[in-house]
Amino acid sequence: MKKSALASDQKHPETTSDRGHAFNQFFSRFAHMAARAAGSPAAFLFATSFIIVWAATGPAFGYSATWQLVVNTATTIITFLMVFLIQNTQNRDTMALQVKLSELIIAMKGAENRIAAVEDLSDEELEQLHKDLSARAQTTGDVLNVRRGKKRDIR
Repeated sequence: MKKSALASDQKHPETTSDRGHAFNQFFSRFAHMAARAAGSPAAFLFATSFIIVWAATGPAFGYSATWQLVVNTATTIITFLMVFLIQNTQNRDTMALQVKLSELIIAMKGAENRIAAVEDLSDEELEQLHKDLSARAQTTGDVLNVRRGKKRDIR
């Protein structure tokens, strides 16, 4: 069964043809599966078992430099590769969250649609927007508190 295209893809057909190179698609799928696997209880048990076996073989190898180098090299290589997988997954999750929030902002009556693309602003623009919105939030909170105070006085 063919999956239906996303509404955003239908509005912007040029984005569907620019999905990226085959390697990018492969890496994306691989990173997603690897991150899921690495975060599983089985992966934790495997890593724990590896360390236990390594520690148990210490006396047989006389706790030599080579024995220590095995675990240091293995953990360094795994950590190095996992950084890229984790970053890819984090980027994907962040983008998905941004898309969901943008859709909610655009769909809300009275919301400022320019906020939907706020992640594209510079640091200075973000800081200024944060100050502006914080001031608006404070003003709104003050107005609500005044209204609540008046309602309490009526009772």
